[in-house]
Amino acid sequence: MANRIMDPIGRLMGLRYKSHPWHGVEIGKNAPDQLTCFVEMVTTDTVKYEVDKVSGYLKIDRPQKYSNVLPALYGFIPQTLCHKKVAELAIEKIGRDDIKGDYDPLDICILTEKSISHGNILAEAIPIGGFRLIDRNQADDKIIAVLKDDAMYGAMREISECPAPVIERLKHYFLTYKDLPNTKLDVEITHTYDSDEAKEVIRRSMEDYRMKFEDFDSLLSQVEA
Repeated sequence: MANRIMDPIGRLMGLRYKSHPWHGVEIGKNAPDQLTCFVEMVTTDTVKYEVDKVSGYLKIDRPQKYSNVLPALYGFIPQTLCHKKVAELAIEKIGRDDIKGDYDPLDICILTEKSISHGNILAEAIPIGGFRLIDRNQADDKIIAVLKDDAMYGAMREISECPAPVIERLKHYFLTYKDLPNTKLDVEITHTYDSDEAKEVIRRSMEDYRMKFEDFDSLLSQVEA
């Protein structure tokens, strides 16, 4: 998908300035089969990092209070948004009519055997499945992918090929990493899904993004004229 938001102005600005990782990075011409992803966190991080949506810089969200270990590279898929289309799929699959999108880019966990020392990087990944996480009444899907050409995980194309303990560790992390004493979290994972459904979630998040930011096309047409 061509990046209408950053083309042509963004390509010129990119010669001097860093592209915004959500809006200014191409998702990849082969999406949703292969994706360019932005990695915010790696497995050794003891602080929760996330991209500041206004500036595009990586910021400290919060220190991890417990010994939760992130079992994969973690970040998001550029030019995606979890909004109406993603929520509609969640409603269809779990039979609840109160679900909304969390209004964030679509999250992704990338499996690799390699030790990556830091986040704030781009990675090529191939989605193999995912799980539908509901945080209160918000759809917060986690796409599971493998790092392209990874020696251990790179050949996998379906979540069924991945060792079950790896998926269980991912689930445990996201169900517990926000835990606080005397606080009950309203978070659940309704089910795990295969690569076909993962790609459908990605397609819907791409459409949600286009619908949200379609006004940028009008702005660019004025500039190009």
